[in-house]
Amino acid sequence: MGFGPNDGGDGDDDGEHREGGPRLPDPMAEMLGQLMGPGGADELAKAMEAAGVGPVDPSQLTAMIGQVQRMLATPGDGGPVNWALATDMARQAVVEHGDSSIGAAERRAVEDAVRLADVWLEEHTTLPAATTRALAWSRAEWVEGTLPVWKRLVEPVATSVSTAMTAAMTEQLQNQAPPALAAMMGSAEAMMRQVGGSVFGLQLGQAMGALATEVVSGTEVGLPLVADGTVVLLPANVTAFGEGLDVAADEVRLYLALREAARARLFAHVPWLGPYLLGAVEAYSRGIVIDTSRIEEAVRGADPSDPASIQQALAEGLFEPENTPAQTAALQRLETALALVEGWVEVVVTAAAGQLPHADALRETVRRRRATGGPAEHTFAALVGLELRPRRMRDAAALWNVIEASRGISARDGVWAHPDLMPTAEDLDDPVGYTERRLAAEQQSADVDAAIAALLDQRPDADPAP
Repeated sequence: MGFGPNDGGDGDDDGEHREGGPRLPDPMAEMLGQLMGPGGADELAKAMEAAGVGPVDPSQLTAMIGQVQRMLATPGDGGPVNWALATDMARQAVVEHGDSSIGAAERRAVEDAVRLADVWLEEHTTLPAATTRALAWSRAEWVEGTLPVWKRLVEPVATSVSTAMTAAMTEQLQNQAPPALAAMMGSAEAMMRQVGGSVFGLQLGQAMGALATEVVSGTEVGLPLVADGTVVLLPANVTAFGEGLDVAADEVRLYLALREAARARLFAHVPWLGPYLLGAVEAYSRGIVIDTSRIEEAVRGADPSDPASIQQALAEGLFEPENTPAQTAALQRLETALALVEGWVEVVVTAAAGQLPHADALRETVRRRRATGGPAEHTFAALVGLELRPRRMRDAAALWNVIEASRGISARDGVWAHPDLMPTAEDLDDPVGYTERRLAAEQQSADVDAAIAALLDQRPDADPAP
């Protein structure tokens, strides 16, 4: 913290005894006055004098105060994440990568692509068109537009991180300060909590900004991040997606519009699907264990007045999934659901995109992109402990193809009618056997219904009226 023992200076030192004891530099007095109320700086000075603490290094103090002020300059709402800071950092990140406002020509190109995509999809799914708005977003607009859903997904993890980080930082400050000063550190715990929320907000903002430079559409991550009926493409990222493919920009845009419009139909006309996916993420997040020992180790090895060092600990990942049956089941449900969504999209779009000359190359590019993940996705996974990747997309696509081949498009899309009909991980293991298992289950259900009906038919009539 920059405190050093009193070496009995020559009398001209700023920390030498004056009428009221050792004088604190003005910035320290101001900061402590804000933290501890009127007279707080004087009380601290007396405690430092009693503990034999001499002058504070002005350069260290100035640096520390500047770092804390920058971290706290953007006020939060008291929650585990400083969302205002997260938003500002995400905007800054997209600006650094390059972001420009969307022009009229780009908006028309996206609208035309989505309109044509909906026409092409009509013959290949029974789910009706859901597009009410086709939007071309800048990267900054994607951050703003998806922020409400990220809040819901991230805050359960952030709460655990904030609690652990606050405890670790407060403990270190108390251990490093002289006993008389440590006794007064309780009032700084609120500041530590605010710093923790700011650090997490800073890191989350950078992760969101990085994602915004890579995602090509509103729901590419497989979650309903935008409102139902809204089809969003990011022209800058669509252009980057097509680089090196030797495919015309219009064809790339149309192919990605097909994928996004297909997801829009699914999320809009399967009302239970969005809440199911978000609930699966939340269930998984609740089971994440924060590695408190790792936080404590990171804080011990860093200057608690240096938020960048704490931020680095977050960047390295602090999460260990709890090895329990419930946590394993939650992860399996989430991975299966994400795979089923993306597998269905691939099957429908593959059929609808048959007129595109480079459809196969574009499909393989999407598959590789989903299989490996980009730097931004890895950053986000390190932060929240979750990879939003449909690991079994190919298996899911095979399953949807089997259902369509054996029972038709209506039966394939009818699987989305109720979550009880949703294929399981076992079905992904054995797509061919899915139809037999489903028919057997339907027959068993019909037999039960028939038995109940028979019992009801055998009931004696009600007592005759007197």
